[in-house]
Amino acid sequence: MKKISVFLIVCFFFCGCSKLEENKEIIETQENLQIKEKIDIVDVNSNTRPFAVVVNNATVAVKVQQGLQKAYMVYEIPVEGNMTRLLAFYKDIDDLKIGTIRSARHNFLDYVFEQDAIFVHWGWSHYAEDQIKSLKVASLNGLYDTAFWRENPEGLATEHTGYTSLAKDRDLANKKGYALTTDKGLVLSYSLEEVIDESGQVANKIYIPSSNVSNTSYIYDENTKLYKRSVNGKEHIDYETKEQYTTKNIIIQKINTSMASDNYYWELQTIGNGEGVYITNGHATPIMWNKENRYAKTKYTYLDGSEVKLNDGNTYIQLQSTKQNYLIE
Repeated sequence: MKKISVFLIVCFFFCGCSKLEENKEIIETQENLQIKEKIDIVDVNSNTRPFAVVVNNATVAVKVQQGLQKAYMVYEIPVEGNMTRLLAFYKDIDDLKIGTIRSARHNFLDYVFEQDAIFVHWGWSHYAEDQIKSLKVASLNGLYDTAFWRENPEGLATEHTGYTSLAKDRDLANKKGYALTTDKGLVLSYSLEEVIDESGQVANKIYIPSSNVSNTSYIYDENTKLYKRSVNGKEHIDYETKEQYTTKNIIIQKINTSMASDNYYWELQTIGNGEGVYITNGHATPIMWNKENRYAKTKYTYLDGSEVKLNDGNTYIQLQSTKQNYLIE
């Protein structure tokens, strides 16, 4: 009799646990569906593989940039020459002209891997070339591939004239046999409710230098609740639409930087942890970031350890060296 009772209790326990897990999955699915209905910038339930595109951000080429507004997230990353380069992520967009395209850096792979993106670039550093080949990265390269072309309406040097399109990229990726779906999921989490941290620092103006010759700034527009982006003191305008780039979310992520062994390219410490700040809706809140390895997703948390959930909208992640200081007003 006792054995039967124990058996029944065990069965009840495991059935109960199974039911709890089932209910948990239902709740999580419902939450995802709610987010899907709310989030306009990206479909959080989509398993479409994103494209990560290296966009030229050299001072002379900023004026011909296009296609950045439709990226759901953009990294601004320090590179040699005291400049920066952009790594823009796109998902579930039928077609879009993007440019101008520049060469890959090995540090960019840390962010390509964490979303299992297809890497789109025109050329590479010798470090990036070695790693892309040895790690068999899903890569589209303007040096060899057909999804790229050149235009030069402003009479710039050849390296500032490369373009691609998402339709051409998708076609070529398919022909190369790259998977067009992924189970990796997004890096960023989004909030069902509007995030407004009125206890945080007022953030109407943000100034983020990468060197004495390159800087990015944002001004908050209370009417649209978006930040208007400028580069080197000039409004950052899309060459095709003639509209100023805007963003809903800004993350400033502080990283350590050093010279690579060739004493030319940079090493960026994007793996590990550090400080940062999350800026949205006119306020800035201190955060922390942590990335366990180059394939792991970067986790952004508040100082109490809770996850940062962003407002619906595009996001610029500004990687800034700890040797530089940002200014928020």
